[in-house]
Amino acid sequence: MFARLARPGLSTRGQRSHAPPALNAGGQCRPGLPTYIARPPSPPPGERRRRLTQPLCSFQALIGTFLSTILSSARPRAVRLGGWMGGPRWNILSPAPGGALSGGSPVTSQMAHRAEPPDGGWGWMVVLSAFFQSALVFGVLRSFGVFFVEFVAAFEEQAARVSWIASIGIAVQQFGSPVGSALSTKFGPRPVVMAGGILAALGMLLASFATSLTHLYLSIGLLSGSGWALTFTPTLACLSRYFSRRRSLATGLALTGVGLSSFAFAPLFQWLLSHYAWRGALLLVSALSLHLVACGALLRPLSLAEDPAVGGPGTQLTSLLHHGPFLRYTVALTLINTGYFIPYVHLVAHLQDLDWDPLPAAFLLSVVAISDLVGRVASGWLGDAVPGPVARLLMLWTTLTGVILALFPVALAPTALVALAVAYGFTSGALTPVAFSVLPELVGTGKIYCGLGLVQMVESIGGLLGAPLSGYLRDVTGNYTASFVVAGAFLLAGSGVLITLPHFFCFSAPTSKPQDLVTETLGTKVPLPSEGLGEE
Repeated sequence: MFARLARPGLSTRGQRSHAPPALNAGGQCRPGLPTYIARPPSPPPGERRRRLTQPLCSFQALIGTFLSTILSSARPRAVRLGGWMGGPRWNILSPAPGGALSGGSPVTSQMAHRAEPPDGGWGWMVVLSAFFQSALVFGVLRSFGVFFVEFVAAFEEQAARVSWIASIGIAVQQFGSPVGSALSTKFGPRPVVMAGGILAALGMLLASFATSLTHLYLSIGLLSGSGWALTFTPTLACLSRYFSRRRSLATGLALTGVGLSSFAFAPLFQWLLSHYAWRGALLLVSALSLHLVACGALLRPLSLAEDPAVGGPGTQLTSLLHHGPFLRYTVALTLINTGYFIPYVHLVAHLQDLDWDPLPAAFLLSVVAISDLVGRVASGWLGDAVPGPVARLLMLWTTLTGVILALFPVALAPTALVALAVAYGFTSGALTPVAFSVLPELVGTGKIYCGLGLVQMVESIGGLLGAPLSGYLRDVTGNYTASFVVAGAFLLAGSGVLITLPHFFCFSAPTSKPQDLVTETLGTKVPLPSEGLGEE
């Protein structure tokens, strides 16, 4: 028969009853008497650890399988180069040793190979990183006009002096771009962008303790601007190296982060100002900027076979300074940049001069941001679909943007202002992706780091002078009429310079796509078309 279990309330795992069991003659336990319950044998220590860690290992395996499935299309892969001539395989997604751009698989002593941008793969993760970085850099800059009125009231300063905060930040971001490009060439874009995110967040953090405009000049303008210089240019240059046929579309998708963040940040910043004042709002903006560090971790440098042929940074700089189309393009972007940011700095103040409430005025920037988002995607698609040089599309969008800016002082009715805001958002957003897509056609992907850094450094002059000039005209005239008219004139002048670029009136899209095979022996030298279009 079965032994009776222990009384209720006592554990059944090795608990002892009050007395040893008493058996009758048949070997059965006497009713009513307590008994012992046998303790199961203890598992060995190794088995116990295995049982404890088995759920964790299963969870880790599940997560690993999930991530492998998600990233299967973006994993490093080997492709065969040389086209119909064949050739060995080369890992096009492996980062260079030490983060340098000239790495990849070793080039054999018998044959040097040339690879095209992959037009996908891990490039889409770079697009994702650029999307959030553009949101956290230019989304903050575009929405900073919400702080403009608060700074004027808090420090009792003129509009021209307060305008220098955003202007210094834009100028430092663009003027310091060559530094970010040079550091990315040496160390790779990943550590440079992560360091820039820390600087951008630190600048906003220190700005929340400012007691004068000078403190804001140094914290937001200099420190955060330096962080932005280390993030945006290296990321966009890295993106341009991953795409060739889809470059305009990829750039447009990456820069849609500016439109989405402007839509979200303008009313968000206004709400933060109403609840936490400008100091608390800057603390939260600092926390947002710290996400740039995570974005930088997604970047992976790509090695192209034309990299050794273009030489070092000094050689590239000398070549670009003697490149006529590149210099004219730099002048055009400088003129465009002078008037481009005026609405994002002074549109809210202009609407308040027209007796708009602060919240609806800030919400109009969100309307501009939505239209900007649509314009970037549409322009990126058109840049790849329409035959002919991309510079023609850039001239079209720039001209329309300049005309719309000049019409802002004429519009007084709310309906007309909303219509102009929608039109301005679309055209100003549309010109941005094609502006960055023209540069690889002019200089080639091998010089994109140096070229983009140099362009942003020179055009920083326009970003530095644009907003203070607009604020000065406001102080002199008492309104923003002259400010918007002059801003539109700068964009129209820039579109006039774009007409002088090479192949502007061609009806077929020229390409700067490299050849597959460079040379077959060490003694044979074949010129590399690394200069791109418009070589003079």
